[in-house]
Amino acid sequence: MSVKSCEKIEKSQVVLTIEVGAAEFDAAIEKAYQKMRKKINVQGFRPGKAPRKMIEKMYGAEVFFEEAINNAFPEAYESAVKEQELRVVGYPEVEMVGECTKDGFTFKATVPVYPEVTLGQYKGLSAPKDEVKVTAADVDERLKQLSDRNTRLVSVDREAKEGDTAVIDFEGFLDGKAFEGGKGENHSLELGSHSFVPGFEEQVIGMKAGDEKDIDITFPEDYHADLAGKAVVFKVKVHEVKEKEVPALDDEFAKDVSEFDTLKDLKADLKKKITEERQKAADRAFEDALMEQVGANITADIPDAMIENQARQFLDNFKMQIAQQGIPYDQYMKMTGMEESKLLEDAKEPATRQVRLDLALAAIIEAEKIEVTDEDVEDEMKKMAEQYNMELETVKKYLQAEQVKDQLMTQKAIAIVVDSATAVKPEKKTTKKKADDAAEGEEKPAKKTTRKTTKKAEQEGEKEAE
Repeated sequence: MSVKSCEKIEKSQVVLTIEVGAAEFDAAIEKAYQKMRKKINVQGFRPGKAPRKMIEKMYGAEVFFEEAINNAFPEAYESAVKEQELRVVGYPEVEMVGECTKDGFTFKATVPVYPEVTLGQYKGLSAPKDEVKVTAADVDERLKQLSDRNTRLVSVDREAKEGDTAVIDFEGFLDGKAFEGGKGENHSLELGSHSFVPGFEEQVIGMKAGDEKDIDITFPEDYHADLAGKAVVFKVKVHEVKEKEVPALDDEFAKDVSEFDTLKDLKADLKKKITEERQKAADRAFEDALMEQVGANITADIPDAMIENQARQFLDNFKMQIAQQGIPYDQYMKMTGMEESKLLEDAKEPATRQVRLDLALAAIIEAEKIEVTDEDVEDEMKKMAEQYNMELETVKKYLQAEQVKDQLMTQKAIAIVVDSATAVKPEKKTTKKKADDAAEGEEKPAKKTTRKTTKKAEQEGEKEAE
């Protein structure tokens, strides 16, 4: 193999012209012969026993060329990439140059490579940062959530009202025939939750234990095709009516739900936790705003392959999220009427931002000569083990040292940006502006976090530890 030329073109692509010589090609032909000979019939020879030269004489010297080219290409290409010290970021586009003969062949490989990056400003930036405030109403809301989680359902001997839970049997009929999916037994239905077909829960209100009733319902026009707009009858029987027993918010409640003896102390702790949560959110939003600027400030001729790969990664993450919710991806796409090509297209904008950010962080690490020692990596793994109550060896099983090293260097790079930045007071938005921003946010795909983590590995480790 010899590299005849190496030419840089637009979008950080390199065109390699590679020549495979006679000796290399002959070795590839021999390999092709060994693979193909059993499938070639030659009179007078058992299958697979005909000599190579005999087959070439009968079928032409070119009989093994296509397979031989496929054999020779990968090694020749990889050797050329290594020789030219290229950082390849995608698959090559290959085309033959001239004719292939027994003396070899020449091909061109157009391959995307890691772009040259020029850093823009990354120190001394400014971004809005929310001032953290926690009101008494915020604490009361958190208390209400605690109260809701500790609310009991108790049976009552009265007619059901909104907010109650009715335990019911039901069966739906269309034109006098039971329809699929319309039956349930001992189903707990919270009245007012709007979890059933519109109009159903309202008609259960007023019923009590032992009551039976026919409920007339017309399905909405946007319901699934079989029942859309259809008038049906549900036969309903109530077994039990339950009401919520809300605990009193007093010192006894505080003792039951926390380690505190008084409601006052519980409220103080809730205020502290809310403050910490909001401070972390404000810090993270500030960091994200800064890193968005850093990514936008670089100059780089980014190859399409890097953006396409990142968009594909976003899609793979989305598929994983769907699967975790128990919904097969194909089923989800069918239900929503979405096309994968549209998802990938929508992902290109956030993918571009993420690629620019990753390039910027790598450039900062190089510019600042950021280093991480083996001791740093070991200490970080120990912290993870303590945090997730895992054995250190379990952490090491799921995390490679190089992953942790990259993560730590990225964190240091981000810290350089954040520590040199200035927080400014956010501009007050008008109601119209807020509405416009909300509408715009609905259209844009979610942005991947700037911080490179090993979350997946951590989660897997947690599962094993359990």
